[in-house]
Amino acid sequence: MMDYDLFVIGAGSGGVRASRIAASHGAKVAVAEEYRVGGTCVIRGCVPKKLLIYGAHFAEDLDDAAMFGWDVPEKRFDWAVLRDNVAAEVNRLEGLYGQTLGNHKVEIFHERATLVGPNEVKLASGKTVTADKILIATGARPFLPDLPGIEHAITSNEVFLLEELPKRVVIAGAGYIANEFAGIFNEFGSQVTVVNRSETILRGYDEQMRDRLLQISMAKGIQYRFNSTFERIEKQDDGSLKLVMKGCDDIIADAVMFATGRVPNVEGLGLEHAGVELGDKGQIKVDENSRTNVPNIFAVGDVTDRVQLTPVAIREGHAFADSQFGGNPWTVEYDAIPNAVFSHPPIAGVGLTEAQARNKLGSVKTFTSDFRAMKNVLAGRNERSLYKLVVDSSTDEVVGIHMIGPDAPEILQAAAIAVKARLKKADFDRTMALHPTMSEELVLMR
Repeated sequence: MMDYDLFVIGAGSGGVRASRIAASHGAKVAVAEEYRVGGTCVIRGCVPKKLLIYGAHFAEDLDDAAMFGWDVPEKRFDWAVLRDNVAAEVNRLEGLYGQTLGNHKVEIFHERATLVGPNEVKLASGKTVTADKILIATGARPFLPDLPGIEHAITSNEVFLLEELPKRVVIAGAGYIANEFAGIFNEFGSQVTVVNRSETILRGYDEQMRDRLLQISMAKGIQYRFNSTFERIEKQDDGSLKLVMKGCDDIIADAVMFATGRVPNVEGLGLEHAGVELGDKGQIKVDENSRTNVPNIFAVGDVTDRVQLTPVAIREGHAFADSQFGGNPWTVEYDAIPNAVFSHPPIAGVGLTEAQARNKLGSVKTFTSDFRAMKNVLAGRNERSLYKLVVDSSTDEVVGIHMIGPDAPEILQAAAIAVKARLKKADFDRTMALHPTMSEELVLMR
């Protein structure tokens, strides 16, 4: 007899969902988490970051308010107030996650767990437990390069703990995390410089959207150093950092943040004791059912490096639990996954980009709408939005939707249903516009 039907290592989005669903199917479940219940998304990722983004938006909203008749005599930002309020909300959510597991009678071990065999787990306290099935959901962490002085750098993990806002901040990388924090720091009043080893931001996103974001970001005062890399970081006597660069002039900053990708958390898990195979990027290799090469050991979420998004991890955990304990086997579909960059303004997309569609389908048609949101017109803000539909010429099917502008992610969630359902451009054309809205542009493109 095993101690548990399921033992989960890692209480992030995927691990919590798998634990809860498996327990609801009647399984005896335990989960081990060495840090905080909730994982990257809740504790140091999408949730607190989105709260910072909301806070950053007020910088422009307060400026715009005057044109709408509001008298705002003083605009003053207090970083400590926002930081502490965000931390309090994270604490609240962590409690709710723990409460949810407890309500489903999932036993929680607040300590590190490692594999000592295919069915055996050892806890940091020294206790050893057995389980019929083991699920690894340990997520990923920010990558830090090996260069002199890297100990003086921070990642997205540490941003939420800063004692004060840096006056000058350099961000390494140009992916979605880098661009999001570039917008946040810029709106809070920091001088932001983005350093990228290539000349392209947001690789993999639609080219028109990323070009538009670059134009708007530069107009807002964010600086870019392309085709540049770091040689070393030197701490100066006054506390500032000298960034010795290759490809551009050296930079003096108060903080440097690396957002150059994420790596799976697999070190020290004892995977070798159970014979679990890893891929070339250090990820745990799994099949479509999230099963490793060891039949009773599974993995979901970022540790598998399939698609590093919270909703994907949640769905993988749910599919695993239903399949293994609920008598309802199903697998996750990875096509038409909506994505967003919560930059200023945000980008959202689903399906194929124009370049991807041309490579895959050959003949495609695109429809675009380039406009100023009504709010920006009255506020005197010249920032323009851009929406795009990518259509398969042979079938009239809308295979991609991409947009940049206010509330783009909120609009795209509904629009993503159309791409997933494989609706045609004619279906968009037959849909009545909702006026006056920005989203009506989706059905007015001809």
